[in-house]
Amino acid sequence: MTPAEKQQRQERFVAAHRDGGLPVTHQRRAVFAAILERSDHPTAEQVYMAVRQDLPQISRMTVHRILGTFVSLGLVAKTCHPGSAARFDPKVHPHHHLVCMDCGAILDLEDPCLDKIPWPKVNSRYFTIQGYQIYFRGRCARCGQEARRSSKINTEHREKSAP
Repeated sequence: MTPAEKQQRQERFVAAHRDGGLPVTHQRRAVFAAILERSDHPTAEQVYMAVRQDLPQISRMTVHRILGTFVSLGLVAKTCHPGSAARFDPKVHPHHHLVCMDCGAILDLEDPCLDKIPWPKVNSRYFTIQGYQIYFRGRCARCGQEARRSSKINTEHREKSAP
């Protein structure tokens, strides 16, 4: 995120609090800054650990409540995929994700073609679609390298042990 984008996000942060009638506290500023510094879609626990370095007195519950407030204000997006803890994304515009099934890393995927997928027709009495995100599951580059390295080591070990 460029300095200009960070400044714009900080201005949006203050405006959202003002519009919501909420105080802009030191704790909220610290949590928001911690999220803007990251691109890895941190969990609430990861945000808590980062904020705690500067504010050792802050509690986990406070960080969780602040993150919930940010989601309701549209300042961050909450993203989840099956089998994973909720993650928080500073990018609030529509985009999609690549999810590593080995380490759990979540990477942003910006693809205009995916944004044009037509929504299914559903009975509005039972469900109202408000948006969507697509998650592609696979293996990140780091885990792919580790898997190839491990596979190579196992193959070499079997070849040496063979009679």
